[in-house]
Amino acid sequence: MLALAATASGATPRGDLSEADRQRVQAITQATTDFSKAESFETMQGGAGTVDKLINADIFSQPAANLSFEGRQEFLVGNGLFRKDWVSSPSSTQASDGLGPLFNARSCQACHVKDGRGSLPGLDTAEQTDSVALLMRLSRPAQVQAARKDIGDGSEVAEWLPDPVYGSQLQPFAVPGLPAEGQVRITYTEVPVELNGGETVVLLKPDYQVENLGYGPMHPDTVMSARLAPPMVGLGLLEAIHEDDILAHAERDKPDGVKGRPHWVKSLATGETVLGRFDWKASRPDVLHQSSAAFSGDMGLSTPLFPSHYGDCTENQPDCLKLPHGAQPHLGEHEVPERLMDFVTIYSQNLALPKRRDVDDAQVLAGKKLFYESQCIACHVPKYVTRRDAEREEHRFQLIWPYTDLLLHDMGPGLADEQVEGQAKGNEWRTAPLWGIGLTKTVNPAATWLHDGRARTLLEAVLWHGGEAQAARDRVVAMTPEERADLIRFLESL
Repeated sequence: MLALAATASGATPRGDLSEADRQRVQAITQATTDFSKAESFETMQGGAGTVDKLINADIFSQPAANLSFEGRQEFLVGNGLFRKDWVSSPSSTQASDGLGPLFNARSCQACHVKDGRGSLPGLDTAEQTDSVALLMRLSRPAQVQAARKDIGDGSEVAEWLPDPVYGSQLQPFAVPGLPAEGQVRITYTEVPVELNGGETVVLLKPDYQVENLGYGPMHPDTVMSARLAPPMVGLGLLEAIHEDDILAHAERDKPDGVKGRPHWVKSLATGETVLGRFDWKASRPDVLHQSSAAFSGDMGLSTPLFPSHYGDCTENQPDCLKLPHGAQPHLGEHEVPERLMDFVTIYSQNLALPKRRDVDDAQVLAGKKLFYESQCIACHVPKYVTRRDAEREEHRFQLIWPYTDLLLHDMGPGLADEQVEGQAKGNEWRTAPLWGIGLTKTVNPAATWLHDGRARTLLEAVLWHGGEAQAARDRVVAMTPEERADLIRFLESL
């Protein structure tokens, strides 16, 4: 059995803990070996912020139970901003204009359906409608001279650059008078997988094409990477996991050739190199960066961290850069000023985890044992205790159960694309947190799994695992049908 200690040999001990606290944290975060009953506090997967509410489609939209009165007020304001539709400029509603000129969605909620996963139309049918929640990232390998020109003084050389015309993200919508960049169309190839017990699961491998390009062809070296909007719950708690704990998991010995490495990124707020932990490739260091990038890239709205009023418009789209923007002198220099970003950030940090269900059910306990013994926990690390000195009081010193290490892993050729993002290679993805995954379709019946939504079921998601996860995936294939049912039942209880 794999032991998960709070720190690993050679790792820096957490500076926020006393020695007594450090011993307590190390003891409680060890992986259990007793599967006869649920662990203490296992139902409270989001710590004291966990909510015990009626399970319905709004369960991911609840404020953390331990938010203060003032925090709830800020949460509700942020909720309004997260849900509201933005409009193009000029407009009579000066507090809501500035959309685009090119964009993927009019609101945050349009992608994160009820704060859960996005939808991927056409996965089970021949119908191909525009998917608001599916983003298509664009990049190309940089020639040395082009890279030096882009960064100015040539002291560093970028390895990858955006498409020279379409930028870093394909925008399927545009304000009136401007053509959209194009529409993504997906075709699927069936990939049958034979399982022990005579079962066959048919996976769907996507192939992406772009139609109706509005500004001519893309650069011939541009590669695409599809990304589906992930759930929003528990983000502030992930932010509050101590960096030393994440790095300790990167350093410890793991089975099956599993490695896992941190993704170091540049903070736009401080200019320092910091640990990335958000987005599908851990390319954003905190919730503020993640939210600000979404406002810019997805809706074309300027923020203090992304000050361009034109979002992803490029110099090769001059008509885009000539259009009016929504920054109002009396409101500040950005379309989404700092105070509004604070509200959205607080909202995003404090969407609560629902209370676990059926943790003492015999099938759930059997599935949990299989999950651990299959070494899924080598990447999906079950639990942490958050920082004592976390920025927000409600996130401090909480025992949480996110089932992730927040590290990059080689997931094999089946899930790989050709796109490099920062230090993350095309075959590397951040371990997705599993908490709340069992309520995915309760919140959004059309939701699917993995970074591009190709998996229609949790079992399909498991079977797409390769690379460092190949051995764990193969153990699932070798299980009896009854054992696989137990494993899925455990995942559904999260």
